[in-house]
Amino acid sequence: MDEKWMRLAMQLAQQAELKGEVPVGAVLVKDDVMIASGFNLSILNHDPTAHAEIECIRQAGEVLKNYRMLDTTLYVTLEPCAMCAGAMVHGRIKRVVYGADDLKTGAAGSVIDLLQHPAFNHQLEVSAGVLANECAEQLSAFFKRRRAEKKALKLQAQKQQTEG
Repeated sequence: MDEKWMRLAMQLAQQAELKGEVPVGAVLVKDDVMIASGFNLSILNHDPTAHAEIECIRQAGEVLKNYRMLDTTLYVTLEPCAMCAGAMVHGRIKRVVYGADDLKTGAAGSVIDLLQHPAFNHQLEVSAGVLANECAEQLSAFFKRRRAEKKALKLQAQKQQTEG
Protein backbone atom coordinates (compact mmCIF):
# COMPACT_ATOMS: atom_id res chain seq x y z
CA MET A 1 0.00 0.00 0.00
CA ASP A 2 2.79 2.44 0.86
CA GLU A 3 4.39 1.99 -2.56
CA LYS A 4 1.08 2.76 -4.30
CA TRP A 5 0.79 6.16 -2.62
CA MET A 6 4.50 6.90 -2.94
CA ARG A 7 4.28 6.35 -6.69
CA LEU A 8 1.48 8.93 -6.81
CA ALA A 9 3.67 11.33 -4.82
CA MET A 10 6.44 10.74 -7.37
CA GLN A 11 4.03 11.65 -10.19
CA LEU A 12 3.28 14.89 -8.36
CA ALA A 13 7.01 15.51 -7.99
CA GLN A 14 7.27 15.17 -11.76
CA GLN A 15 4.59 17.88 -12.14
CA ALA A 16 6.71 20.14 -9.92
CA GLU A 17 9.74 19.50 -12.10
CA LEU A 18 7.80 20.38 -15.25
CA LYS A 19 7.13 23.76 -13.65
CA GLY A 20 10.82 24.28 -12.87
CA GLU A 21 10.47 23.35 -9.21
CA VAL A 22 12.53 20.91 -7.17
CA PRO A 23 10.68 17.61 -7.73
CA VAL A 24 9.04 16.80 -4.42
CA GLY A 25 5.46 15.53 -4.17
CA ALA A 26 3.14 14.72 -1.27
CA VAL A 27 -0.16 12.91 -0.76
CA LEU A 28 -2.33 12.80 2.38
CA VAL A 29 -4.38 9.62 2.79
CA LYS A 30 -7.07 8.51 5.22
CA ASP A 31 -8.65 5.05 5.13
CA ASP A 32 -6.89 4.35 1.83
CA VAL A 33 -8.52 7.40 0.21
CA MET A 34 -6.54 10.42 -0.96
CA ILE A 35 -7.63 13.53 0.95
CA ALA A 36 -5.16 16.02 -0.57
CA SER A 37 -2.01 16.33 -2.63
CA GLY A 38 0.68 18.86 -3.32
CA PHE A 39 4.04 19.51 -4.87
CA ASN A 40 6.75 22.10 -4.45
CA LEU A 41 5.75 25.60 -5.54
CA SER A 42 8.34 27.70 -3.70
CA ILE A 43 10.04 29.04 -6.84
CA LEU A 44 6.87 29.86 -8.77
CA ASN A 45 5.11 31.38 -5.77
CA HIS A 46 8.20 33.15 -4.41
CA ASP A 47 7.29 31.47 -1.12
CA PRO A 48 9.77 29.53 1.01
CA THR A 49 6.86 27.82 2.79
CA ALA A 50 5.35 26.36 -0.40
CA HIS A 51 6.87 22.91 0.09
CA ALA A 52 4.95 19.88 -1.16
CA GLU A 53 3.94 18.88 2.37
CA ILE A 54 2.67 22.35 3.28
CA GLU A 55 0.71 22.64 0.04
CA CYS A 56 -0.84 19.24 0.77
CA ILE A 57 -1.62 20.07 4.41
CA ARG A 58 -3.24 23.39 3.42
CA GLN A 59 -5.43 21.61 0.89
CA ALA A 60 -6.34 18.92 3.44
CA GLY A 61 -7.45 21.52 5.96
CA GLU A 62 -9.87 22.91 3.40
CA VAL A 63 -11.16 19.47 2.43
CA LEU A 64 -11.53 18.25 6.02
CA LYS A 65 -12.74 21.64 7.30
CA ASN A 66 -10.36 21.09 10.21
CA TYR A 67 -6.81 21.95 11.11
CA ARG A 68 -6.38 18.52 12.69
CA MET A 69 -5.67 15.66 10.33
CA LEU A 70 -6.28 12.78 12.72
CA ASP A 71 -5.70 9.21 11.53
CA THR A 72 -4.04 10.31 8.29
CA THR A 73 -0.81 9.29 6.59
CA LEU A 74 1.33 11.74 4.62
CA TYR A 75 3.44 10.30 1.80
CA VAL A 76 6.29 12.49 0.59
CA THR A 77 9.16 11.77 -1.78
CA LEU A 78 11.80 13.55 0.34
CA GLU A 79 12.35 13.52 4.09
CA PRO A 80 10.50 16.48 5.61
CA CYS A 81 12.38 19.60 6.74
CA ALA A 82 11.89 21.23 10.15
CA MET A 83 9.13 23.52 8.89
CA CYS A 84 7.15 20.67 7.38
CA ALA A 85 7.75 18.42 10.38
CA GLY A 86 6.39 21.16 12.64
CA ALA A 87 3.25 21.48 10.52
CA MET A 88 2.74 17.71 10.68
CA VAL A 89 3.03 17.72 14.46
CA HIS A 90 0.59 20.64 14.79
CA GLY A 91 -1.80 18.99 12.33
CA ARG A 92 -1.75 15.76 14.35
CA ILE A 93 -0.97 13.67 11.29
CA LYS A 94 -0.65 10.09 12.50
CA ARG A 95 2.07 8.78 10.19
CA VAL A 96 4.55 10.01 7.62
CA VAL A 97 6.06 7.83 4.92
CA TYR A 98 8.97 9.27 2.97
CA GLY A 99 11.24 8.15 0.18
CA ALA A 100 14.70 9.72 0.03
CA ASP A 101 16.65 10.88 3.07
CA ASP A 102 17.59 14.56 3.20
CA LEU A 103 21.08 14.61 4.68
CA LYS A 104 21.18 18.42 4.73
CA THR A 105 17.85 19.44 6.27
CA GLY A 106 15.99 16.22 7.14
CA ALA A 107 13.89 16.52 10.30
CA ALA A 108 12.68 12.91 10.51
CA GLY A 109 15.96 11.50 11.74
CA SER A 110 18.67 12.27 9.19
CA VAL A 111 19.79 15.58 10.71
CA ILE A 112 17.30 15.99 13.57
CA ASP A 113 14.17 14.11 14.60
CA LEU A 114 11.29 16.49 15.20
CA LEU A 115 8.56 14.00 14.29
CA GLN A 116 9.23 11.79 17.30
CA HIS A 117 10.67 14.35 19.70
CA PRO A 118 9.66 13.34 23.23
CA ALA A 119 9.16 16.97 24.36
CA PHE A 120 6.35 17.52 21.86
CA ASN A 121 2.72 16.73 22.67
CA HIS A 122 2.35 14.64 19.51
CA GLN A 123 4.69 12.19 17.80
CA LEU A 124 4.21 10.66 14.37
CA GLU A 125 4.90 7.14 13.25
CA VAL A 126 7.67 7.31 10.65
CA SER A 127 8.32 4.91 7.78
CA ALA A 128 11.49 5.88 5.95
CA GLY A 129 12.95 4.70 2.67
CA VAL A 130 9.84 3.68 0.71
CA LEU A 131 11.00 3.66 -2.93
CA ALA A 132 14.06 5.51 -1.64
CA ASN A 133 16.28 4.80 -4.64
CA GLU A 134 13.65 5.93 -7.14
CA CYS A 135 12.86 9.07 -5.16
CA ALA A 136 16.56 9.90 -4.75
CA GLU A 137 17.19 9.33 -8.46
CA GLN A 138 14.33 11.66 -9.38
CA LEU A 139 15.96 14.42 -7.32
CA SER A 140 19.52 13.64 -8.45
CA ALA A 141 18.57 13.69 -12.12
CA PHE A 142 16.87 17.07 -11.66
CA PHE A 143 19.90 18.66 -10.01
CA LYS A 144 22.27 17.08 -12.54
CA ARG A 145 20.23 18.58 -15.40
CA ARG A 146 20.05 21.94 -13.63
CA ARG A 147 23.85 22.04 -13.17
CA ALA A 148 24.36 21.14 -16.84
CA GLU A 149 21.93 23.88 -17.93
CA LYS A 150 23.70 26.48 -15.78
CA LYS A 151 27.08 25.41 -17.15
CA ALA A 152 25.79 25.64 -20.74
CA LEU A 153 24.43 29.15 -20.10
CA LYS A 154 27.74 30.21 -18.58
CA LEU A 155 29.69 28.84 -21.56
CA GLN A 156 27.31 30.55 -23.97
CA ALA A 157 27.78 33.89 -22.18
CA GLN A 158 31.57 33.47 -22.26
CA LYS A 159 31.43 32.63 -25.98
CA GLN A 160 29.36 35.74 -26.68
CA GLN A 161 31.84 37.90 -24.76
CA THR A 162 34.82 36.59 -26.73
CA GLU A 163 33.00 36.99 -30.07
CA GLY A 164 31.64 40.44 -29.27
